[in-house]
Amino acid sequence: MTRRERADAHPSDAEALAFLTRPGLTRLWTAARTRLERNGLQPAGTIRLQHLDAQEREALSLLLARPITGGTATIRLPDLDTRLRASAVGQGLASTLEELGPPLTDRRAVRDAAAAERARLWSTAQTEVDTTSLSGRPWTARWLEEIRRGGTLARQDPHTATSVITQAVHILATLFPGTGPRPTPVSWGRGELATRATGSAHGLDDGTLLSRLVLRGIALAHGVEFPADAPARRTLWRLASVTPDEVSSTVLAYGLCPTGGTWREAALRERAHHHMETHLTLRELRTLSLKMQPGTRVHVCENPRVVEAAADTGRTAPLICTSGSATTVVLTLLDTLAASGCLFAYHGDFDWPGIALANRIMQRYGAGPWRMRAADYEYLATRTQAHGTPQIALIGTPTEAVWDAELAPTMDALGIALHEEAALDLLLEDLG
Repeated sequence: MTRRERADAHPSDAEALAFLTRPGLTRLWTAARTRLERNGLQPAGTIRLQHLDAQEREALSLLLARPITGGTATIRLPDLDTRLRASAVGQGLASTLEELGPPLTDRRAVRDAAAAERARLWSTAQTEVDTTSLSGRPWTARWLEEIRRGGTLARQDPHTATSVITQAVHILATLFPGTGPRPTPVSWGRGELATRATGSAHGLDDGTLLSRLVLRGIALAHGVEFPADAPARRTLWRLASVTPDEVSSTVLAYGLCPTGGTWREAALRERAHHHMETHLTLRELRTLSLKMQPGTRVHVCENPRVVEAAADTGRTAPLICTSGSATTVVLTLLDTLAASGCLFAYHGDFDWPGIALANRIMQRYGAGPWRMRAADYEYLATRTQAHGTPQIALIGTPTEAVWDAELAPTMDALGIALHEEAALDLLLEDLG
């Protein structure tokens, strides 16, 4: 029965509820609720209310049937429970608080249930380890302890946590089979291994909890540090005879003429001579020797249209495209070229995400701005206005350009976003 239904059925109850909900008792019920929820919903202990005003003193005096005259009142919850039962309310403290709402929560029971779930989780994990080839390995106890201390697994819902740790154990047991016959194949593709364990080829993708747990186990088994970035994660997978996906992501390159003598470098030179763009995978970057002539100037752009236009017009300067946000494969190529002594010039969109990406590239590689200064922006903005080009509003939070302190204020003042294509003719002039 709801409070309204109960009050309608019994007028005396309506009077009692009206009294209990008066403002002078609000702090009492709040404090009592907090204490009961900590006590397993049992009316035990005391609460102390301080700095009582006249309204509160009057309400408490009537409720407790004793005068409250000072600014502080100490109330025993057993006495309050007895008083409520003997009064027109006719029910104990817990029932009264439920009536006043919201429902009470037995926080002690919630904590106990959570602790029991965690205990079951780690018991299950240990049982899984003990029944596989991981049993007795010197690193498995440390692996489980590091996962426990990390807390991420225990914060998942119980079903998910149990499934993930079980899958992680089975994957590691597959990779470290002990002295018995090794499973077929000895070398695994990461998607293949993920499908075997989870039913999904993406179950071990970067960023998943399962991949982090498995990589932690591999790192401990081989006595190496846990990987801090994507290249280190791929290296660690390969250390465990797992081939990560290195062919689905590519970087768009143009005009690269490496000096290496294998057919791979010759193929790149041949494509450059014929003004053909190339999509390079991580797998190719691992096998290519990308030594360039020392001091080679490599232009870097944000949008594929620049590469397309460079190829169409037979430009010859080396050009790398980030295709928006610079992914791992893009950074891997730029890292390789930087290591060979190449110098970089960068151009991107004149909007706030474009400036953020430019900052990233320029800071990482010491790249110079390529028609990316305040004067370049002002010229392009004026030219688009003169040509009647529809204007794109500059939105978002301003981002300071590390290479030109005047650029962000100028963009903010004009309020126009300019995509890289607005400067295409000028960029092509620079590409030779």
